[in-house]
Amino acid sequence: MNRAQRQSGFTLIEIMLVLVIMGLVAAYVVVNAFGTNPSDKLKTEAQRFHAIATMASDFAVLNQLQFGLVIDDQRKSYHFVTLDDTDNWVPVEQNKAFTERELDSNYAVKLQLDGFEWESEDSLFTDNALFDETLSVSSDGVQIGNEEDIPPPPPQILFLSSGDVTEFTLTFEFADPQLGDDTFSVSSQGYLPLLHDLTISNSVVDNIANKERP
Repeated sequence: MNRAQRQSGFTLIEIMLVLVIMGLVAAYVVVNAFGTNPSDKLKTEAQRFHAIATMASDFAVLNQLQFGLVIDDQRKSYHFVTLDDTDNWVPVEQNKAFTERELDSNYAVKLQLDGFEWESEDSLFTDNALFDETLSVSSDGVQIGNEEDIPPPPPQILFLSSGDVTEFTLTFEFADPQLGDDTFSVSSQGYLPLLHDLTISNSVVDNIANKERP
């Protein structure tokens, strides 16, 4: 088999990407065609993250890359980054699945690292923090330049080429408790597979109980 023939096939990553996209499209069609329950849509959003995060970890291992996940709880969005040849975190642009995903305004995400809740305002990279944006020890007498020259914050979650994953729990929930109290969590114990758990709220349990009453 010559070189041209070998290059004409599909790579494992391309096949995986197609399968993930097909699964997401199927889930989207089912949710939109057969139900508009906000809880179902919240669950679908969490399932999407589970699939994409799993694919990101596999992608990092197969291509020997260092991947990271940046979660912005203020903008209700997340996107993947990769470490380039100059040791800078840059957005992943070769696959649209890894680009920024902004959640519906009705949803919110809550990140926990090592059991502690992460909030943007509690970042280690604020003005009075121990570290600056380049992970160097900060100094009040050091001028780091204009605001637009400051690099973006590093990722909170790492997907390493070794297969190691930062231990985390990311919970998808409603921004307004009046919309519902269902939550759906995706977590890592430091490696694949990622765990997921759908917590059924008391309101859902009550609805099921009411339907079963004579």
